[in-house]
Amino acid sequence: MGALNGFTVIELAGLGPVPFAGMLLADQGARVIRIERPGAPENSRNVLCRNRQRVALDLKDGPARDAVLRMIEGADALIEPYRPGVMERLGLGPQDCFAHNKKLVFARMTGWGQTGPLAAAAGHDINYVSLAGVTHAVGRAGEAPVPPLNLVGDYGGGGMLLAFGVMAAVWEASRSGHGQVIDAAMIDGASLLMAEYWGFLGRGEFSDRRGTHLLDGGAPFYQVYETSDGQHISIGPLESKFYQEMLQRLELDPAQWQPQNDTSLWPGLKAKLAEVFRMRSRDEWTKVLEGTDVCFAPVLSLAEVPHHPHHTARGTIVQVAGMHHPAPAPRFVRTPAAHPAAGGPVGSHTRDILVEFGCGEAEVADLLARGVAQQD
Repeated sequence: MGALNGFTVIELAGLGPVPFAGMLLADQGARVIRIERPGAPENSRNVLCRNRQRVALDLKDGPARDAVLRMIEGADALIEPYRPGVMERLGLGPQDCFAHNKKLVFARMTGWGQTGPLAAAAGHDINYVSLAGVTHAVGRAGEAPVPPLNLVGDYGGGGMLLAFGVMAAVWEASRSGHGQVIDAAMIDGASLLMAEYWGFLGRGEFSDRRGTHLLDGGAPFYQVYETSDGQHISIGPLESKFYQEMLQRLELDPAQWQPQNDTSLWPGLKAKLAEVFRMRSRDEWTKVLEGTDVCFAPVLSLAEVPHHPHHTARGTIVQVAGMHHPAPAPRFVRTPAAHPAAGGPVGSHTRDILVEFGCGEAEVADLLARGVAQQD
């Protein structure tokens, strides 16, 4: 079931972006075989590892590596999370893999990329988005930058970029008959996500001062405000007609709130709106403004999200093995994704997968006996 039914991906275990890309592909029906090291910490409650077949192999062992190469013969893509050169040292570099499958898409996910002076350095999401200019742009005026969780580097600029690259390369391979290497780097992905802001900068509409732009908290009408109960709401009536509706529903005199885009008025108007929204609770404002063209939403915690009527109506959050999971997205009308399945234990599919891809029973028994493979 799913749009990617029949598509096979080998995922070498890592953190953040690679398992997220694997989840996106698996959610849409791809067969994703996740290879982990024997004795790896159990992470069956990791949402990112859902919908997987899980194999435990020590890639430093020659026969175990050969077993991976057999899997590659029947795969469409491989996604790997290591620093440049690691796969080559393991004997699993692109040329090693292409010798077994010339149409393989070999997708490499790193922070800094395969080239450049930082390519071999360690790093994490916060470093990549900082060098891309993202972190500097996020935060309140006059305050320090705020790390934007690890959504911009690991997930938007990492895992989603990787999944997109895999599908683009598979499409090309279906016509050319040849796979290729993908250099997916979070530094590139985070930079790509800033495309609109490079446009703002080029037009003189964006500065190095946080909290002064239309979309970074500078505008009073694109903002988060505290309510009387210490909760928060968000508004975003950027368009004039939506702004006018906000003024009407808040019973504010339009003459005192114009012109909307006069930035010299923004600090004062922001302070006035803060006073207005502190007059009622979050739930009271929700009853007044939700579902209108004011462009309004309450600021919900993760604990509250599954219970909001819009999410329940759409099934945005689903239950998987007693945990909340985000439902697969996007939604396909003709080939819908199946309900997610929780990941099993590390190595839960090792024996079956090895046999399926051509390993004999004696070979499998040897790998297990030597501890370079694990069957849970």
